[in-house]
Amino acid sequence: MLGATLDLPTYLTRLNGEISRLNQVDIQKWAELVYEAWQKGRFVFIIGNGGSGTTASHMAEDLGKSTLRPEDLKDESKQRLKVLSLTDNNGWLLAVGNDCGYDQVFVQQLMNYGSKGDLLIAISGSGNSPNILAAVDWANRHGLTTFGLTGYGGGKLKAMQQHGLHVDLADMGMVESIHLCVFHWVLNDVYARINREGRYATAERGTQDKK
Repeated sequence: MLGATLDLPTYLTRLNGEISRLNQVDIQKWAELVYEAWQKGRFVFIIGNGGSGTTASHMAEDLGKSTLRPEDLKDESKQRLKVLSLTDNNGWLLAVGNDCGYDQVFVQQLMNYGSKGDLLIAISGSGNSPNILAAVDWANRHGLTTFGLTGYGGGKLKAMQQHGLHVDLADMGMVESIHLCVFHWVLNDVYARINREGRYATAERGTQDKK
């Protein structure tokens, strides 16, 4: 726990340094994959445990609502991003966990909802959560695109995922904070692409409306 040993100025300096070490190509790839899912009308599924589970919920809510302009939210003609956090259905989680085991809580949902061409965003600080690995394995074998968010050494997830962003740091709190911090750039980038705003106001006009 870095915050237990570092004072606040030192902690913030360390946080800034860890963010500066991230692979920016991987962050851009994350945004591209989400945008491509919107273009093609594919689903984005997000999974995680504990703090990463609430991050999955946060990401799904933001991607579902905040990729549209506020004035367009009631416009039924607007194409929307299909996004679902598999952490949010208590009935599913409890039933599958009780009947099949906790390692099955995400993969069993994917078997119902997932299809070839969908995107699975899998969050695991350690990279070794069994329920995350089971879902990514299934997704890889059934034509979904997988993107992992990891910390520490990356664990088995880093080796298994097709794409991903790794935070090379052995502190769960800071790893989780960085995942969510960087996500908000991804969200803003996808919003700008969909709505042709900011640096995308004049770019990609020939491709923005592809389904």
